[in-house]
Amino acid sequence: MSHTSGVRQAQKAKTRRALMDAALRLLEDQSLSSLGLREVTRAVGVAPAAFYRHFRDLSDLGVTLVEECLGSLHHMIRAILADQDGDEERIDATVEAVAEHVRRYPAHIRFIARERHGGVRAVREAIAAELGGFADEVAAAFAPSLSPEGWPPEDVRMLAELYVDHMVMTATAFLEAQAAGRGVPGAGPGVGQGEPRVGQGEPGVGQEEARGGQDEAGAGRPGPLADLREARPGRSEDERRVAATARKQLLLISLGRRHWRDG
Repeated sequence: MSHTSGVRQAQKAKTRRALMDAALRLLEDQSLSSLGLREVTRAVGVAPAAFYRHFRDLSDLGVTLVEECLGSLHHMIRAILADQDGDEERIDATVEAVAEHVRRYPAHIRFIARERHGGVRAVREAIAAELGGFADEVAAAFAPSLSPEGWPPEDVRMLAELYVDHMVMTATAFLEAQAAGRGVPGAGPGVGQGEPRVGQGEPGVGQEEARGGQDEAGAGRPGPLADLREARPGRSEDERRVAATARKQLLLISLGRRHWRDG
């Protein structure tokens, strides 16, 4: 690859990153179905025609955001399932991972919470597919211990879906609690004026690029599980309440699992 070609590809990647960041920022206060393409390009500082070099349309951009928003959390939960033994240890690690992920990426969680049942079919289907794949992996992690106990595959999959649905519900609850802790009126998905914004204060491509390529290389994503627990001391009362409820609910699911095949 020539130097000129390499520079061109790097610029293209940075513009694509800037478009994604701008869309997430704009989606803090509206749904994808109400977002205009020109709003996104105006925020980045490029012509509308430049958008089509990266995405077919806003639905395509939304699907790409789904993959990014769920991908990093997916990776983290997969590590928990692989590394933690015992129900209580796994539950604690899961709740802590979700809480810290929401703290670091509130725009990601807000986007998934709103668009999971939003007006853009391609995005709804992408979210359902990502969560379905997530449930498949959780089921695969559970199967070695449950299959010998007589659990049929469909029951293992059902249990996995319960865990995944609970994770999404807990993430949304943490989002609301964290926003409330910052004094955001009417805190909840879609509000968030007091939250750190993706690309805030970076209206142009050149400025956006100063931080642009990080996600392409995976930079800035959550680190080892041990690092996630460092956030505990600063947790608000609302967040502690969400964490306690989430643990109890997961323990209840775990208790039901132990007795599912009784009788």
